[in-house]
Amino acid sequence: MSSTLITVAPTGAETAKADLPQLPTTLEELVETAQACERAGAGLVHVHVRDPERDHAPTLDPVRLRDTVQALREATDLVVQLSTGGSVHDPLESRLTVLDAEPDSCSLTCGTVNFGDDVFLNPHGFMSDLYVQAQEKEVVPEFEIFELGHLAALARLIDAHGLPYGGKVHVDFVTGVPGAMPGTVPALVAGVQMLPPEVTSWSATGIGRAHLPVAAAALAMGGHLRVGMEDNVLFARGRPVQHNAELVSRAAELATTLQRPPMSTAQARELLGVKERRAR
Repeated sequence: MSSTLITVAPTGAETAKADLPQLPTTLEELVETAQACERAGAGLVHVHVRDPERDHAPTLDPVRLRDTVQALREATDLVVQLSTGGSVHDPLESRLTVLDAEPDSCSLTCGTVNFGDDVFLNPHGFMSDLYVQAQEKEVVPEFEIFELGHLAALARLIDAHGLPYGGKVHVDFVTGVPGAMPGTVPALVAGVQMLPPEVTSWSATGIGRAHLPVAAAALAMGGHLRVGMEDNVLFARGRPVQHNAELVSRAAELATTLQRPPMSTAQARELLGVKERRAR
């Protein structure tokens, strides 16, 4: 792999706006963030939507989801990916409605996982329904792996339903969540060795202090990168991230140093096999 897909996850569902005012939670902030991150080298934006009228709390409101997808699509050429995880407290039936907003891509977490003091519920029936719905709505899933056993669940989904829309299988290792797969190089290596044969590309992120070691290991092994304030709010010890573009720029510099520069948005679309939904 000669170039690198950089995904930016700018917001997430865990950090409160009151604790981190620079977190992009309004639609205007999210659009500005996406534009700056595209200029810095990002090819895909992974979106959690917040409700400014409810203390910037996570929301799966269908109108806000659709408005966000449309605004990002009009303002950037990034692949727009909606989280179907939302908050760990969102009911499964609400999470299944996310694809109605017609994103280019969606996250599909491949199993239930301990998530700090909570449990992120993803039973097989829900995953199967989401997989089939993504096929029917022609949305490309990104398979989120929080535990090594999730790779077996992914293989089971592919065996049951065939390849996802677009014919590509892109996996994202989310490492370092308290209670889940550690953010270490050996854990990432073990996961890569267990990838099902249908996988065509993979990326990785390390939560918090695991951010840089996991990024370096992913690049060295031919993987791609996910960065952003969803996963890491410190740029360095004692220095909070002020803008997601800082994290994208550092990832782009690291990738370029390793002779795997950031891929363009057109290359990202080809890598993932996304449907063309932009107005032309």
